[in-house]
Amino acid sequence: MKKFKKIFFVLTMILAAGTMAFAGGAKEASLPSIDLTMDRAGASITLPAKVEKIVSMAPSTTEILIDLGVAGKIIAADTNTQKDGLLKQDIPYFDMMKPDAEKLIALKPDVVFISGMSNAKGNTPFSPLTDAGICVINIPSASSIEAIYLDIAYIAAVVKQDKNGAKIIANMKKEIEAVRKKGASIGQDKKKKVYFEIGAAPYMYSLGTGTFIHEMIEIIGAQNILADQKSWVAVSDEMVLAKNPDVILTNVNYIRNPIDEIMARSGWASLKAVKGKQVFAVDNNSSSRPNHNIIKALKEMAKAVYPEIYK
Repeated sequence: MKKFKKIFFVLTMILAAGTMAFAGGAKEASLPSIDLTMDRAGASITLPAKVEKIVSMAPSTTEILIDLGVAGKIIAADTNTQKDGLLKQDIPYFDMMKPDAEKLIALKPDVVFISGMSNAKGNTPFSPLTDAGICVINIPSASSIEAIYLDIAYIAAVVKQDKNGAKIIANMKKEIEAVRKKGASIGQDKKKKVYFEIGAAPYMYSLGTGTFIHEMIEIIGAQNILADQKSWVAVSDEMVLAKNPDVILTNVNYIRNPIDEIMARSGWASLKAVKGKQVFAVDNNSSSRPNHNIIKALKEMAKAVYPEIYK
């Protein structure tokens, strides 16, 4: 049951959102007009004139806020942010699923950023804050890279760091296009089949289309063996054996040796990836948190799958 909860955490950290493209000028990147009368989930909000006291209830958002230059304005965050040591200041931390609403209200924040995970299965633990007149902003986890751009732009607009947001997005686009260019040079007959695992046995989970990790697999010039599936997928041994991937990537971090566990699975010794010892770990945080740090995971994936191309 504990393993299932951990898998659920991974999945809910990377749920759905919309898409939008951005243009960056040669001299100075800029953002499109952002509608701040509603949050990224489409709920109406009333944004304070000044945003000086911020609560961030998702590590993905916290990382964006830090790189926007407003870490000093964060007065509270979630316990996962605390575990990762993302913030230097001594502040209170709260469970994103079961926060102490009274203590949060007492902090008198200007805005509280939450994620889709906090509202999973109809759970609305931050409604007391909304009832108290505090601006609660939902940033559902993006399902595409374009949606990540928009999330960054939106958060930047809320904290009045539009220029910094535009720079972050422009840098993302530059890094991604550099990888995409190399990926596009790989011929169809040279494309490797990849299985990306986000949940280990016995509760194996992976992903299909409609996820930013699927996009990343295609950007590096590879093929997702589950491209015929949609979103997050419960996986059986039979599914993987039938697809016979050339490379297996895993971002599982809740068991001791995820690579060894895959290599030792019963019946998997016949897989090309296992026989060729082409099983690699990808950083969990950068591959599961939908923000600008997916670039780190993208480069790790590229080098693992095509070391001769991405040197």
